[in-house]
Amino acid sequence: MAIKKIIGLGIVGMGLGMGAAAATAMNLKRSLVPTTDPSADEIVAVAIFGPLEVHSTSQNFRGGRLECWYGGGVLDLRDATLAPEGATLQVRAVFGGGQILVPADWKVVSTVSGMGGLQDIRDAKGYAADAPELVIEGTLIAGGFAVSSVLDRGADWETDLQALRDNNELELEADPMAATEPIS
Repeated sequence: MAIKKIIGLGIVGMGLGMGAAAATAMNLKRSLVPTTDPSADEIVAVAIFGPLEVHSTSQNFRGGRLECWYGGGVLDLRDATLAPEGATLQVRAVFGGGQILVPADWKVVSTVSGMGGLQDIRDAKGYAADAPELVIEGTLIAGGFAVSSVLDRGADWETDLQALRDNNELELEADPMAATEPIS
């Protein structure tokens, strides 16, 4: 009988915790103003209960903030130029995440913590000791990010596109990413 109570309390506690996180996410969504200028040197990218599709063309990228709560997608920095002193990107993901696309020659350092992860999946490369670096720091809770130089659309990409076409939610020959290239 005691085990049933413990399990029941655990389930109730998890439900209350998720509800509190969802309420916090909604409050955060109302208070954050995402960056809309692709050439901005500092960004605020937000995916809260929704998708993330941000493409930066900054010529002096210094970093910013990335929030993914119950949502996620792609932050594309491949057309940006890292500031000579480097950049810091503050990330926070709660049941969310996605991909951070960077040029192949960027040095990326991660100091994220929490119950999630951030992994640089690019091929290992040697960097000059004084090379500028993108530092990614923050907290991940049941979420994560992959750092890459190539967009991974996932194994189900074509299946998902066909389902959208079958339900008349997407034109027959349209590719929803065509307008957002250079994500490739």
